[in-house]
Amino acid sequence: MISDDDLYRLAIFLGSAAMILIVVYHFFEVNAGESQRQAAEQKAGGKTAPQTTTAATKTR
Repeated sequence: MISDDDLYRLAIFLGSAAMILIVVYHFFEVNAGESQRQAAEQKAGGKTAPQTTTAATKTR
């Protein structure tokens, strides 16, 4: 049977590992180049037209 101390250590380890993986994932996602994103979208079949933005006028 697993003791309370073992369960505590396992929970701390798994929680820490999950947080580290989340931080690493976001680091790579933020630093990924635009060409890598486009290549990934084309490979996945998400061939969408480029988005165009229109300048919004500010009224005061």
